[in-house]
This record gives sequence, structure tokens and C-alpha cells, in this order.
Amino acid sequence: MSSGTDKIVSSIMSEAQGKADVIIQEANAEVSSITAKAEKTAEAEKAKISDNGKKQSEMRYQQIISEAKMNARRAELGAKEEVIEAAFAKATDALKAKAASDDDEYKDSLSKMIKEATDEIGSKDLILQLNEKDTQNMKDQLSGVSTFQIEDITFTLGEPIDAIGGAVLKTSNGDIEVNNTIEARLDRFKSMLRSEVAEVLFK
Repeated sequence: MSSGTDKIVSSIMSEAQGKADVIIQEANAEVSSITAKAEKTAEAEKAKISDNGKKQSEMRYQQIISEAKMNARRAELGAKEEVIEAAFAKATDALKAKAASDDDEYKDSLSKMIKEATDEIGSKDLILQLNEKDTQNMKDQLSGVSTFQIEDITFTLGEPIDAIGGAVLKTSNGDIEVNNTIEARLDRFKSMLRSEVAEVLFK
């Protein structure tokens, strides 16, 4: 997670590309079908109108074609959105597995996420909240003690939170809180990642 957006995007790309191809093929077929039907309907409408109504006929024709293009565009965007959401879901599953594995990479990422939140708050007395697994691991390291110190900052281990991984830090009085869980980070990155994924998958 902490190795940056590139790793997440890379995971999303590899997981999503296959599904993207299938969905875009289906979307293109739907676009062709919508356009063909619209052109047929437009021609029929146009033929019904007398010579005196050629202007109205042309306007109606253009209206039908415009509506068809709009519907086709909507279908294409819907297909792309489906791919992107599926990609994020798979990326979330991959991060969940990484956090559950408790390997060195996740431990290093967790330490960095805690530091990032600590630096953002800027307080010397903080409450640290982790998910249940990470809370237990921390308790085991502390030999039952709930308070520890790193440099000049005092941390108190709080109640476990419902999260894939990462940490929530807040001041002892609760006035300032920074959510640096994996879920929160994904939410913050999602808008940026969405444009990157769309650019790679649909360029």
C-alpha cells in the first residue's frame, strides 16, 4: 500500500483488463444496435412526412439520431464504470489478503501509515487504533502494556476498529483524528485512480 499509487494501479490493470475487453465488446455491440434501430426509425419517420414538411422531417431525423447517440454513449460509460468498480473491488480484495498475511511488507506499510498520520496530527500524546489482528499483535509486542513511546511521542493503544488494515490516530482528547486505514486511503485515491484506470483501460 505504501509503495504508492503505481502498485495499486498495476494490480487493478492486471485484474481488470480481461473483463474490460469483454464488456467493451458488448457495449460496442449495443451501440451498433442502438444506432441501427435509430436510423431505421428516423428514416421511417422522415418518409411519413410530406414534401411540405421536409424541414420538420429533417429535424425529427436529427433528434432521433441524437437520442440514439446519447443512449449509446450512456451504455458505453456504464460498461466502463462496471469495469472500474470491478477492478477496485479486486484491488481491495488483494489488499485485504496482504494485510491478513501479516508479512514484512504489510508490517512496513503499517508503520509508514502510522507515521504519516502521526506527522499530520502533530501532537505528542496520541491514541492509536488498529484492526483486531494488528491490535493483538501490538499487545503481544508490548507484553500487555497499552502505552508506549517512540522518540518524544506517547502512544496509547485504543480499542480495535473494523478495518482491513492501517490505522486511526487521534489526540488524547479526541479533538483531532486522522483515518489512515486502507479503506480511507483507497477512498482518497479513488478519484485520481479512477481517471488513471480509465485512461489505461479505455485509451
